[in-house]
Amino acid sequence: MKSGSSVKIKLGSLVLLIFSGIFGFSNSLTAYYQMGYASIIWYVITALLFFLPSALIFAEYGAAFKGVKGGIFSWLRGSVNEKTAFVGTFIWLAAWVVWLVSSTQFFLVSVSTAAFGRDTTQSWHLGGLTSTQLLGVLEVLFLVIVTFFAAKGVDKIAFVSNIGGIFTLAITIGFTLISLLVFFLNHGRLAEPVTAQALAVSPNPQFQSPMAVLSFIVYALFAYGGLETSAGVIDSVDKPEETFPKALIIAMAAMTGLYVLNIFMCGVAANWRDALGGKNVDLANVEYVLINNLGIEMGHGLGLSNSASLALGTIFSRFAGIADVLAGISAAFLMVYSPVKSFIEGCDPKLLPKKLVLLNKHGMPERSMWLQAVIVSVIILFISFGGSAANQFYTILMDMMNVSSSAPYLFLIGAFPFFKMKENLDRPFVFIHKKRNIWLVTIIVWLVVAVGIIFTCIEPLFSGDYMTSFWTAIGPVAFGLIAWIYYSYQERKSGI
Repeated sequence: MKSGSSVKIKLGSLVLLIFSGIFGFSNSLTAYYQMGYASIIWYVITALLFFLPSALIFAEYGAAFKGVKGGIFSWLRGSVNEKTAFVGTFIWLAAWVVWLVSSTQFFLVSVSTAAFGRDTTQSWHLGGLTSTQLLGVLEVLFLVIVTFFAAKGVDKIAFVSNIGGIFTLAITIGFTLISLLVFFLNHGRLAEPVTAQALAVSPNPQFQSPMAVLSFIVYALFAYGGLETSAGVIDSVDKPEETFPKALIIAMAAMTGLYVLNIFMCGVAANWRDALGGKNVDLANVEYVLINNLGIEMGHGLGLSNSASLALGTIFSRFAGIADVLAGISAAFLMVYSPVKSFIEGCDPKLLPKKLVLLNKHGMPERSMWLQAVIVSVIILFISFGGSAANQFYTILMDMMNVSSSAPYLFLIGAFPFFKMKENLDRPFVFIHKKRNIWLVTIIVWLVVAVGIIFTCIEPLFSGDYMTSFWTAIGPVAFGLIAWIYYSYQERKSGI
Protein backbone atom coordinates (compact mmCIF):
# COMPACT_ATOMS: atom_id res chain seq x y z
CA MET A 1 0.00 0.00 0.00
CA LYS A 2 1.35 3.43 -0.87
CA SER A 3 2.00 5.79 1.94
CA GLY A 4 0.21 8.55 0.13
CA SER A 5 -2.97 6.57 -0.47
CA SER A 6 -4.59 7.89 2.70
CA VAL A 7 -4.76 11.33 4.30
CA LYS A 8 -2.32 11.76 7.17
CA ILE A 9 -2.67 14.16 10.10
CA LYS A 10 -0.06 16.92 9.93
CA LEU A 11 1.58 18.70 12.87
CA GLY A 12 -0.82 21.66 12.99
CA SER A 13 -3.93 19.49 12.83
CA LEU A 14 -2.59 17.15 15.52
CA VAL A 15 -1.84 20.05 17.87
CA LEU A 16 -5.41 21.34 17.41
CA LEU A 17 -6.84 17.84 17.93
CA ILE A 18 -4.93 17.35 21.20
CA PHE A 19 -5.72 20.89 22.33
CA SER A 20 -9.46 20.76 21.59
CA GLY A 21 -9.85 17.38 23.29
CA ILE A 22 -8.18 18.44 26.55
CA PHE A 23 -8.23 22.19 27.14
CA GLY A 24 -11.11 23.54 29.23
CA PHE A 25 -11.63 27.28 29.72
CA SER A 26 -13.48 26.89 33.03
CA ASN A 27 -10.54 24.98 34.54
CA SER A 28 -8.61 28.25 34.89
CA LEU A 29 -11.51 29.95 36.65
CA THR A 30 -11.97 27.02 39.00
CA ALA A 31 -8.24 27.03 39.77
CA TYR A 32 -8.34 30.75 40.61
CA TYR A 33 -11.31 30.17 42.92
CA GLN A 34 -9.56 27.34 44.76
CA MET A 35 -5.99 28.63 45.03
CA GLY A 36 -5.74 32.03 43.36
CA TYR A 37 -2.39 32.74 41.73
CA ALA A 38 -0.87 29.91 43.80
CA SER A 39 -2.53 27.41 41.43
CA ILE A 40 -0.14 28.42 38.62
CA ILE A 41 2.89 26.50 39.87
CA TRP A 42 0.83 23.31 40.25
CA TYR A 43 -0.46 23.56 36.68
CA VAL A 44 3.14 23.88 35.43
CA ILE A 45 4.41 20.99 37.60
CA THR A 46 1.53 18.75 36.52
CA ALA A 47 2.18 19.52 32.86
CA LEU A 48 5.83 18.47 33.21
CA LEU A 49 5.38 15.45 35.50
CA PHE A 50 2.06 14.11 34.19
CA PHE A 51 0.90 15.53 30.87
CA LEU A 52 4.05 15.05 28.77
CA PRO A 53 5.27 11.63 30.05
CA SER A 54 1.82 10.05 30.19
CA ALA A 55 1.04 11.28 26.68
CA LEU A 56 4.16 9.51 25.40
CA ILE A 57 3.09 6.35 27.25
CA PHE A 58 -0.40 6.45 25.76
CA ALA A 59 1.11 7.07 22.34
CA GLU A 60 2.98 3.77 22.61
CA TYR A 61 -0.21 2.01 23.70
CA GLY A 62 -2.15 3.51 20.80
CA ALA A 63 0.49 2.53 18.25
CA ALA A 64 0.81 -1.07 19.46
CA PHE A 65 -2.95 -1.65 19.75
CA LYS A 66 -4.10 0.41 16.77
CA GLY A 67 -7.27 -0.80 15.08
CA VAL A 68 -8.43 -2.73 18.17
CA LYS A 69 -11.87 -1.85 19.52
CA GLY A 70 -12.33 -1.19 23.21
CA GLY A 71 -9.75 1.55 23.80
CA ILE A 72 -8.17 1.37 27.24
CA PHE A 73 -9.79 -2.03 27.88
CA SER A 74 -7.72 -3.47 25.03
CA TRP A 75 -4.59 -1.66 26.23
CA LEU A 76 -4.83 -3.13 29.73
CA ARG A 77 -5.83 -6.58 28.55
CA GLY A 78 -2.90 -6.72 26.14
CA SER A 79 -0.46 -5.44 28.77
CA VAL A 80 -1.54 -7.28 31.91
CA ASN A 81 -4.65 -9.48 31.84
CA GLU A 82 -8.38 -9.33 31.25
CA LYS A 83 -9.33 -9.12 34.92
CA THR A 84 -7.19 -6.04 35.51
CA ALA A 85 -8.57 -4.57 32.29
CA PHE A 86 -12.14 -5.19 33.42
CA VAL A 87 -11.61 -3.56 36.83
CA GLY A 88 -9.66 -0.57 35.46
CA THR A 89 -12.08 0.07 32.61
CA PHE A 90 -15.08 -0.32 34.89
CA ILE A 91 -13.68 2.43 37.12
CA TRP A 92 -13.17 4.53 33.98
CA LEU A 93 -16.83 3.94 33.11
CA ALA A 94 -17.73 4.87 36.69
CA ALA A 95 -15.94 8.20 36.22
CA TRP A 96 -18.39 9.03 33.45
CA VAL A 97 -21.27 7.93 35.66
CA VAL A 98 -20.08 10.38 38.30
CA TRP A 99 -19.65 12.98 35.53
CA LEU A 100 -23.34 12.52 34.68
CA VAL A 101 -24.24 12.98 38.35
CA SER A 102 -22.36 16.26 38.65
CA SER A 103 -22.86 17.65 35.15
CA THR A 104 -26.66 17.52 35.40
CA GLN A 105 -26.46 19.72 38.50
CA PHE A 106 -24.11 22.16 36.79
CA PHE A 107 -26.41 22.13 33.75
CA LEU A 108 -29.27 23.51 35.85
CA VAL A 109 -26.99 26.28 37.15
CA SER A 110 -26.27 27.15 33.50
CA VAL A 111 -30.00 27.19 32.71
CA SER A 112 -30.60 29.53 35.64
CA THR A 113 -27.77 31.85 34.57
CA ALA A 114 -28.95 31.91 30.95
CA ALA A 115 -32.48 32.79 32.08
CA PHE A 116 -31.84 35.19 34.98
CA GLY A 117 -28.23 36.31 34.50
CA ARG A 118 -27.12 34.65 37.76
CA ASP A 119 -27.34 31.41 39.71
CA THR A 120 -30.71 31.31 41.47
CA THR A 121 -30.91 27.53 41.94
CA GLN A 122 -30.29 27.73 45.69
CA SER A 123 -33.59 29.62 46.05
CA TRP A 124 -35.72 27.20 43.99
CA HIS A 125 -38.55 25.56 45.93
CA LEU A 126 -41.62 23.55 44.97
CA GLY A 127 -44.17 21.50 46.88
CA GLY A 128 -42.30 21.45 50.16
CA LEU A 129 -39.01 20.36 48.56
CA THR A 130 -35.83 22.19 49.48
CA SER A 131 -33.73 23.69 46.68
CA THR A 132 -31.27 20.78 46.78
CA GLN A 133 -34.08 18.22 46.67
CA LEU A 134 -35.87 19.98 43.82
CA LEU A 135 -32.63 20.19 41.84
CA GLY A 136 -32.18 16.45 42.30
CA VAL A 137 -35.64 15.75 40.90
CA LEU A 138 -35.02 18.06 37.92
CA GLU A 139 -31.66 16.39 37.27
CA VAL A 140 -33.32 12.98 37.07
CA LEU A 141 -35.97 14.37 34.71
CA PHE A 142 -33.29 15.85 32.45
CA LEU A 143 -31.35 12.56 32.44
CA VAL A 144 -34.45 10.55 31.53
CA ILE A 145 -35.26 12.88 28.61
CA VAL A 146 -31.67 12.75 27.30
CA THR A 147 -31.48 8.95 27.59
CA PHE A 148 -34.82 8.53 25.82
CA PHE A 149 -33.82 10.59 22.80
CA ALA A 150 -30.17 9.42 22.70
CA ALA A 151 -31.37 5.80 22.57
CA LYS A 152 -33.21 6.70 19.37
CA GLY A 153 -29.91 7.54 17.69
CA VAL A 154 -30.33 11.30 17.65
CA ASP A 155 -27.76 12.75 15.24
CA LYS A 156 -28.88 16.36 15.00
CA ILE A 157 -27.24 17.04 18.36
CA ALA A 158 -24.06 17.76 16.35
CA PHE A 159 -25.70 20.99 15.19
CA VAL A 160 -26.25 22.07 18.81
CA SER A 161 -22.71 20.98 19.64
CA ASN A 162 -21.27 23.19 16.91
CA ILE A 163 -23.21 26.21 18.13
CA GLY A 164 -22.11 25.52 21.71
CA GLY A 165 -18.51 25.20 20.54
CA ILE A 166 -18.66 28.59 18.82
CA PHE A 167 -20.07 30.24 21.96
CA THR A 168 -17.45 28.54 24.17
CA LEU A 169 -14.61 29.64 21.90
CA ALA A 170 -16.02 33.16 21.91
CA ILE A 171 -16.04 33.17 25.73
CA THR A 172 -12.44 31.96 25.94
CA ILE A 173 -11.17 34.61 23.53
CA GLY A 174 -13.51 37.29 24.81
CA PHE A 175 -12.57 36.75 28.47
CA THR A 176 -8.89 37.32 27.70
CA LEU A 177 -9.44 40.33 25.44
CA ILE A 178 -11.91 42.04 27.77
CA SER A 179 -9.64 41.35 30.77
CA LEU A 180 -6.79 43.05 28.89
CA LEU A 181 -9.11 45.97 28.11
CA VAL A 182 -10.03 46.31 31.81
CA PHE A 183 -6.31 46.12 32.66
CA PHE A 184 -5.57 49.11 30.39
CA LEU A 185 -8.68 51.02 31.51
CA ASN A 186 -7.47 50.62 35.11
CA HIS A 187 -4.02 51.91 34.06
CA GLY A 188 -2.29 48.58 34.75
CA ARG A 189 -3.74 48.10 38.22
CA LEU A 190 -4.69 44.53 39.17
CA ALA A 191 -7.68 43.81 41.40
CA GLU A 192 -5.64 40.96 42.93
CA PRO A 193 -2.03 42.15 43.27
CA VAL A 194 0.75 39.77 42.22
CA THR A 195 3.04 39.20 45.20
CA ALA A 196 5.39 36.43 46.28
CA GLN A 197 2.85 35.38 48.90
CA ALA A 198 0.00 35.36 46.36
CA LEU A 199 2.03 33.05 44.10
CA ALA A 200 2.74 30.63 46.95
CA VAL A 201 -0.25 30.76 49.33
CA SER A 202 -3.92 30.35 48.43
CA PRO A 203 -6.34 33.06 49.60
CA ASN A 204 -8.95 30.30 50.00
CA PRO A 205 -8.95 29.08 53.65
CA GLN A 206 -9.82 25.58 52.43
CA PHE A 207 -6.59 25.33 50.39
CA GLN A 208 -3.96 26.62 52.79
CA SER A 209 -2.92 23.44 54.62
CA PRO A 210 -0.24 21.18 53.06
CA MET A 211 -2.84 18.40 52.76
CA ALA A 212 -5.27 20.60 50.83
CA VAL A 213 -2.53 21.98 48.57
CA LEU A 214 -1.40 18.46 47.61
CA SER A 215 -5.02 17.47 46.96
CA PHE A 216 -5.16 20.25 44.36
CA ILE A 217 -3.02 18.02 42.13
CA VAL A 218 -6.18 16.11 41.19
CA TYR A 219 -7.82 19.29 39.89
CA ALA A 220 -4.71 20.04 37.84
CA LEU A 221 -4.75 16.45 36.52
CA PHE A 222 -8.39 16.88 35.52
CA ALA A 223 -7.42 19.98 33.51
CA TYR A 224 -5.11 17.80 31.42
CA GLY A 225 -7.43 14.77 31.29
CA GLY A 226 -8.35 13.02 28.05
CA LEU A 227 -4.87 12.08 26.86
CA GLU A 228 -5.83 8.45 26.39
CA THR A 229 -8.23 9.44 23.61
CA SER A 230 -5.86 11.71 21.69
CA ALA A 231 -3.15 9.02 21.56
CA GLY A 232 -5.51 6.70 19.70
CA VAL A 233 -5.00 8.53 16.39
CA ILE A 234 -1.24 7.94 16.23
CA ASP A 235 -1.56 5.46 13.37
CA SER A 236 -3.06 8.26 11.22
CA VAL A 237 -0.30 10.77 11.94
CA ASP A 238 2.23 11.75 9.30
CA LYS A 239 5.75 10.72 10.46
CA PRO A 240 4.44 10.00 13.98
CA GLU A 241 7.85 9.28 15.51
CA GLU A 242 8.69 12.96 14.88
CA THR A 243 5.28 14.63 14.68
CA PHE A 244 3.61 13.20 17.80
CA PRO A 245 6.26 14.20 20.40
CA LYS A 246 6.58 17.62 18.76
CA ALA A 247 2.78 18.11 18.81
CA LEU A 248 2.66 17.09 22.48
CA ILE A 249 5.31 19.62 23.45
CA ILE A 250 3.59 22.40 21.48
CA ALA A 251 0.13 21.50 22.87
CA MET A 252 1.52 21.24 26.41
CA ALA A 253 3.20 24.65 26.15
CA ALA A 254 0.09 26.24 24.62
CA MET A 255 -2.33 24.76 27.15
CA THR A 256 -0.13 25.49 30.14
CA GLY A 257 0.45 29.03 28.86
CA LEU A 258 -3.27 29.65 28.37
CA TYR A 259 -4.14 28.22 31.77
CA VAL A 260 -1.55 30.48 33.41
CA LEU A 261 -2.68 33.50 31.35
CA ASN A 262 -6.36 32.97 32.17
CA ILE A 263 -5.60 32.57 35.89
CA PHE A 264 -3.80 35.93 35.77
CA MET A 265 -6.71 37.40 33.78
CA CYS A 266 -9.05 36.44 36.63
CA GLY A 267 -7.00 38.64 38.95
CA VAL A 268 -7.25 41.63 36.59
CA ALA A 269 -10.88 42.32 37.49
CA ALA A 270 -11.59 40.12 40.53
CA ASN A 271 -10.09 40.58 43.95
CA TRP A 272 -10.37 37.12 45.49
CA ARG A 273 -11.75 38.11 48.88
CA ASP A 274 -14.18 40.69 47.52
CA ALA A 275 -15.51 38.67 44.56
CA LEU A 276 -15.14 35.03 45.63
CA GLY A 277 -14.92 35.03 49.41
CA GLY A 278 -18.69 35.05 49.98
CA LYS A 279 -20.86 32.10 50.94
CA ASN A 280 -22.89 32.22 47.72
CA VAL A 281 -19.92 31.27 45.53
CA ASP A 282 -19.20 27.60 44.85
CA LEU A 283 -17.60 25.35 42.24
CA ALA A 284 -20.78 25.30 40.15
CA ASN A 285 -21.29 29.04 39.76
CA VAL A 286 -17.78 30.51 40.11
CA GLU A 287 -17.47 30.81 36.30
CA TYR A 288 -20.55 33.05 36.15
CA VAL A 289 -19.51 35.06 39.20
CA LEU A 290 -16.15 35.88 37.59
CA ILE A 291 -17.63 36.65 34.16
CA ASN A 292 -20.37 38.80 35.70
CA ASN A 293 -17.74 40.65 37.74
CA LEU A 294 -15.67 41.20 34.57
CA GLY A 295 -18.66 42.82 32.86
CA ILE A 296 -19.25 45.11 35.84
CA GLU A 297 -15.58 46.16 36.00
CA MET A 298 -15.56 46.80 32.24
CA GLY A 299 -18.59 49.04 32.64
CA HIS A 300 -16.95 50.99 35.45
CA GLY A 301 -13.74 51.31 33.43
CA LEU A 302 -15.69 52.73 30.48
CA GLY A 303 -17.34 55.28 32.76
CA LEU A 304 -20.82 53.75 32.65
CA SER A 305 -23.27 54.24 35.51
CA ASN A 306 -23.47 51.59 38.23
CA SER A 307 -26.82 50.29 36.92
CA ALA A 308 -25.47 50.08 33.36
CA SER A 309 -22.37 48.25 34.60
CA LEU A 310 -24.54 45.77 36.50
CA ALA A 311 -26.62 45.22 33.36
CA LEU A 312 -23.45 44.59 31.34
CA GLY A 313 -22.35 42.00 33.90
CA THR A 314 -25.73 40.28 33.59
CA ILE A 315 -25.40 40.21 29.78
CA PHE A 316 -21.96 38.62 30.09
CA SER A 317 -23.30 35.99 32.52
CA ARG A 318 -26.25 35.14 30.29
CA PHE A 319 -23.97 34.71 27.28
CA ALA A 320 -21.80 32.29 29.28
CA GLY A 321 -24.91 30.49 30.54
CA ILE A 322 -26.30 30.02 27.03
CA ALA A 323 -22.98 28.61 25.82
CA ASP A 324 -22.83 26.18 28.75
CA VAL A 325 -26.46 25.10 28.23
CA LEU A 326 -25.79 24.24 24.58
CA ALA A 327 -22.51 22.51 25.39
CA GLY A 328 -24.13 20.67 28.31
CA ILE A 329 -26.95 19.29 26.17
CA SER A 330 -24.61 18.01 23.46
CA ALA A 331 -22.19 16.55 26.02
CA ALA A 332 -25.01 14.79 27.86
CA PHE A 333 -26.31 13.18 24.65
CA LEU A 334 -22.81 11.94 23.85
CA MET A 335 -21.85 10.69 27.31
CA VAL A 336 -25.00 8.74 28.10
CA TYR A 337 -24.06 6.24 25.40
CA SER A 338 -20.42 6.66 24.25
CA PRO A 339 -18.59 5.28 27.36
CA VAL A 340 -21.13 2.47 27.77
CA LYS A 341 -20.81 1.47 24.13
CA SER A 342 -16.99 1.53 24.30
CA PHE A 343 -17.02 -0.66 27.41
CA ILE A 344 -19.34 -3.18 25.75
CA GLU A 345 -17.15 -3.34 22.62
CA GLY A 346 -14.02 -3.98 24.68
CA CYS A 347 -15.47 -6.68 26.93
CA ASP A 348 -15.64 -10.36 26.21
CA PRO A 349 -19.37 -10.89 25.46
CA LYS A 350 -19.38 -13.72 28.02
CA LEU A 351 -18.70 -11.22 30.81
CA LEU A 352 -21.96 -9.32 30.45
CA PRO A 353 -25.62 -10.36 30.34
CA LYS A 354 -26.77 -10.89 26.75
CA LYS A 355 -29.60 -8.37 27.07
CA LEU A 356 -27.20 -5.58 28.09
CA VAL A 357 -24.84 -6.03 25.13
CA LEU A 358 -27.59 -6.02 22.51
CA LEU A 359 -27.83 -2.95 20.31
CA ASN A 360 -31.20 -1.60 19.18
CA LYS A 361 -32.06 -0.79 15.55
CA HIS A 362 -30.32 2.58 15.93
CA GLY A 363 -27.05 0.93 16.97
CA MET A 364 -27.42 2.03 20.60
CA PRO A 365 -27.03 -0.17 23.73
CA GLU A 366 -30.46 0.97 24.91
CA ARG A 367 -30.88 -1.36 27.89
CA SER A 368 -27.41 -0.57 29.22
CA MET A 369 -28.16 3.12 28.82
CA TRP A 370 -31.35 2.82 30.86
CA LEU A 371 -29.54 0.79 33.53
CA GLN A 372 -26.98 3.57 33.70
CA ALA A 373 -29.77 6.16 33.97
CA VAL A 374 -31.29 4.26 36.91
CA ILE A 375 -27.92 4.06 38.73
CA VAL A 376 -27.20 7.76 38.17
CA SER A 377 -30.71 8.72 39.28
CA VAL A 378 -30.39 6.73 42.51
CA ILE A 379 -27.07 8.46 43.29
CA ILE A 380 -28.52 11.90 42.50
CA LEU A 381 -31.58 11.41 44.68
CA PHE A 382 -29.57 9.90 47.54
CA ILE A 383 -27.20 12.87 47.63
CA SER A 384 -29.99 15.43 47.05
CA PHE A 385 -32.13 14.16 49.90
CA GLY A 386 -29.16 13.49 52.22
CA GLY A 387 -29.25 16.93 53.83
CA SER A 388 -25.90 18.33 52.62
CA ALA A 389 -25.51 22.09 52.37
CA ALA A 390 -25.34 23.43 48.82
CA ASN A 391 -21.64 24.32 48.88
CA GLN A 392 -20.64 20.96 50.37
CA PHE A 393 -22.94 19.21 47.90
CA TYR A 394 -21.18 20.78 44.90
CA THR A 395 -17.74 20.08 46.39
CA ILE A 396 -18.60 16.43 46.93
CA LEU A 397 -19.74 16.05 43.34
CA MET A 398 -16.61 17.73 41.96
CA ASP A 399 -14.29 15.66 44.15
CA MET A 400 -16.06 12.44 43.18
CA MET A 401 -15.70 13.27 39.49
CA ASN A 402 -12.05 14.29 39.71
CA VAL A 403 -10.93 11.27 41.73
CA SER A 404 -12.96 8.83 39.67
CA SER A 405 -11.64 10.26 36.42
CA SER A 406 -8.05 10.19 37.71
CA ALA A 407 -8.08 6.66 39.19
CA PRO A 408 -7.97 4.80 35.81
CA TYR A 409 -4.62 6.49 35.12
CA LEU A 410 -3.16 4.43 37.97
CA PHE A 411 -4.00 1.30 35.97
CA LEU A 412 -2.81 2.69 32.62
CA ILE A 413 0.48 4.05 33.98
CA GLY A 414 1.11 1.05 36.25
CA ALA A 415 0.64 -1.37 33.34
CA PHE A 416 3.25 0.35 31.18
CA PRO A 417 6.34 -1.65 32.34
CA PHE A 418 4.41 -4.90 31.76
CA PHE A 419 3.39 -3.63 28.33
CA LYS A 420 7.08 -3.01 27.54
CA MET A 421 7.94 -6.58 28.62
CA LYS A 422 5.57 -8.13 26.08
CA GLU A 423 7.55 -9.68 23.25
CA ASN A 424 4.76 -10.53 20.82
CA LEU A 425 3.63 -6.97 20.09
CA ASP A 426 4.22 -4.96 16.94
CA ARG A 427 5.66 -1.64 18.14
CA PRO A 428 5.71 0.85 15.25
CA PHE A 429 6.82 3.67 17.55
CA VAL A 430 8.84 3.58 20.77
CA PHE A 431 9.39 6.81 22.68
CA ILE A 432 10.84 5.44 25.94
CA HIS A 433 13.61 2.90 25.41
CA LYS A 434 15.87 2.03 28.34
CA LYS A 435 14.51 -0.17 31.12
CA ARG A 436 15.73 2.28 33.77
CA ASN A 437 13.90 5.17 32.06
CA ILE A 438 10.75 3.08 31.71
CA TRP A 439 10.57 2.41 35.45
CA LEU A 440 11.64 5.96 36.37
CA VAL A 441 8.94 7.57 34.23
CA THR A 442 6.32 5.07 35.41
CA ILE A 443 7.09 5.59 39.12
CA ILE A 444 7.14 9.40 38.88
CA VAL A 445 3.90 9.72 36.91
CA TRP A 446 2.14 7.03 38.98
CA LEU A 447 3.13 8.76 42.24
CA VAL A 448 1.93 12.15 40.97
CA VAL A 449 -1.52 10.68 40.32
CA ALA A 450 -1.57 8.58 43.50
CA VAL A 451 -0.49 11.44 45.79
CA GLY A 452 -3.18 13.71 44.36
CA ILE A 453 -5.89 11.08 44.80
CA ILE A 454 -4.84 10.07 48.32
CA PHE A 455 -4.62 13.61 49.67
CA THR A 456 -7.89 14.61 48.00
CA CYS A 457 -9.58 11.71 49.81
CA ILE A 458 -8.04 12.18 53.27
CA GLU A 459 -7.77 15.98 53.46
CA PRO A 460 -11.36 16.52 54.69
CA LEU A 461 -10.73 14.10 57.59
CA PHE A 462 -8.41 16.59 59.27
CA SER A 463 -11.24 19.11 59.56
CA GLY A 464 -13.76 16.49 60.70
CA ASP A 465 -15.61 16.52 57.38
CA TYR A 466 -16.08 12.76 57.19
CA MET A 467 -18.94 12.86 54.68
CA THR A 468 -16.91 14.70 52.04
CA SER A 469 -14.01 12.31 52.55
CA PHE A 470 -16.36 9.35 52.18
CA TRP A 471 -17.99 10.55 48.96
CA THR A 472 -14.63 11.53 47.49
CA ALA A 473 -13.18 8.04 47.94
CA ILE A 474 -16.28 5.88 47.51
CA GLY A 475 -16.54 6.27 43.72
CA PRO A 476 -13.42 4.43 42.47
CA VAL A 477 -13.27 2.10 45.49
CA ALA A 478 -16.88 0.94 45.24
CA PHE A 479 -16.86 0.46 41.48
CA GLY A 480 -13.48 -1.28 41.64
CA LEU A 481 -14.81 -3.75 44.22
CA ILE A 482 -17.99 -4.31 42.23
CA ALA A 483 -15.96 -5.03 39.10
CA TRP A 484 -13.59 -7.38 40.94
CA ILE A 485 -16.40 -9.35 42.57
CA TYR A 486 -18.39 -9.54 39.35
CA TYR A 487 -15.45 -10.73 37.27
CA SER A 488 -14.48 -13.33 39.91
CA TYR A 489 -18.05 -14.64 39.86
CA GLN A 490 -18.01 -14.89 36.05
CA GLU A 491 -14.63 -16.68 36.22
CA ARG A 492 -16.10 -19.41 38.41
CA LYS A 493 -19.37 -19.54 36.49
CA SER A 494 -18.12 -19.46 32.88
CA GLY A 495 -14.51 -20.59 33.26
CA ILE A 496 -13.19 -17.48 31.49
